[in-house]
Amino acid sequence: MTTTQQQTRPSAAAKPVRWAADAVAAMREGARLRLDYTAQSLWSVDRMIEEVRREGTPYPAVEVLLRGFGAYAGEVIARQTGAEWWLTGGDHWIRTPDGRLWDPLDEARRCFTGDGSLRLLCRDATRK
Repeated sequence: MTTTQQQTRPSAAAKPVRWAADAVAAMREGARLRLDYTAQSLWSVDRMIEEVRREGTPYPAVEVLLRGFGAYAGEVIARQTGAEWWLTGGDHWIRTPDGRLWDPLDEARRCFTGDGSLRLLCRDATRK
């Protein structure tokens, strides 16, 4: 079923889906953290970003990880709402069925600076 779902998704989803899967694998292998594409799992992602920030890790060292976490949050939103990935100007966005656009990749970067939450982004994006 996963293969069929990916085949019917727009091409804009290809990279974010891969980035999210890479983040899930990295967390499972490196941090022994299981991410299951649920809104509740975003609590753990927010905490992980907070820990990395508190350790004083420079942004370039975590840029790919943050991109993966943002893509993961976007996939959580997509799976809960039927949202689709959009690619515009080189940036990946999530468009929810009500027409709103969300930028989970930027939200992950904002989390790293201490001014964001992927969990709250998902909550807002999935509100009817």
